[in-house]
Amino acid sequence: MTRSGIADILPLSPLQEGLLFHALYDDDQSPDVYAAQQILELTGDVDPAAVRAAGQALLDRHPNLRACFRRRDAGRPLQIVPTDVVLPWAEADVSALGEREREAAWQRLLDEERARRFDLAKPPLLRQLLVRWAPDRYRLLITNHHILLDGWSKQLLVREFTALYGGEHPTVLPHVPPYRDYLAWLAGQDRTAAEEAWQDTLSGVVEPTLLVPGAPATTVLPHEVVVELSEKLTATAERTARSLGVTLNTLVQGAWGVLLGRLTGRTDTVFGQTVTVRPPELRNVASMVGFCINTVPTRVRWDDGDSVADLLTGIQSRQSGLLPHQYLGLADIRRATGTGDLFDTLLAFESYPAPADKGASRVTQLTGRDATHYPLTLSVLPGRSLAVRLSYRPDV
Repeated sequence: MTRSGIADILPLSPLQEGLLFHALYDDDQSPDVYAAQQILELTGDVDPAAVRAAGQALLDRHPNLRACFRRRDAGRPLQIVPTDVVLPWAEADVSALGEREREAAWQRLLDEERARRFDLAKPPLLRQLLVRWAPDRYRLLITNHHILLDGWSKQLLVREFTALYGGEHPTVLPHVPPYRDYLAWLAGQDRTAAEEAWQDTLSGVVEPTLLVPGAPATTVLPHEVVVELSEKLTATAERTARSLGVTLNTLVQGAWGVLLGRLTGRTDTVFGQTVTVRPPELRNVASMVGFCINTVPTRVRWDDGDSVADLLTGIQSRQSGLLPHQYLGLADIRRATGTGDLFDTLLAFESYPAPADKGASRVTQLTGRDATHYPLTLSVLPGRSLAVRLSYRPDV
């Protein structure tokens, strides 16, 4: 890895600060729960050199992919962007193995890459492993620290990688707005108004909603259960949401909040929710690659005499009022509201940009693995069949 100098020094977004805090106080010998993985399948006459060149072009094109993160003796931490970084690259070959042995070898590679920790002070916090699966089939494993990218940005990068690998020159790709514009927008927000909004939202919350009180602080890589709902049930859910004038995300929030209430014996619950913070007033923000998300509390409360319609329309009304204030970091929300830990479960409704038209593309995206440190995370992936992924700590 070579670095010829510093191109930029940037502040951190609120959730980046939170992730950095957790990462710095993690045991260096424990697994890195913030290592996220993305898998692309490449078919046809695959040229490893071209794959590597496309990956390097993404690093060269997006400065914040080259960022590292440093603490300071006083004041908030910074992200430092070098001018040049060489893409960490490795190759492996499992094509000569039988089907079962090949799958086992692939799983070992996935686990080894996930367990290999990133040093946040040493860029880049991203690496690639190209695995030869068969003579005309490869798998590209992209592992990155969660602090670099949100899910939306990963889809944008898949589009760009596909174009670059297909022979497009980086200079003909669409202009990408700089991530520093987003950080400047964050710095210019009315924090007093946001703090007051969260104080009102969490008024009366006297204790956290915990499914696993006293969970050990040790780091454990999560296990996953994935369930795909039928197209019929998915369509029914969407139709129900439309008939009530709410989003499918709101329906999921209501169901999750009530389930937490049943499990904890209460009718006022709080869980964490991953939200996209891409303000429409920021030009071309939908094309921005970076970390434009936040984790905020979501409160669901009801009386047993309420109708489902009352519950869901109430949730959507409150969430709509909070939209301008969802940028405020969780630590700042806690300080403003005088609350401590509010929840130990996380909900992520993963709505991403539509994939590019594949056409004759030789690049296909496979299911990857995301990062979370909560004991229980529910990820919902909309589509013709709604997919639900439950990530959980196996030790609790």
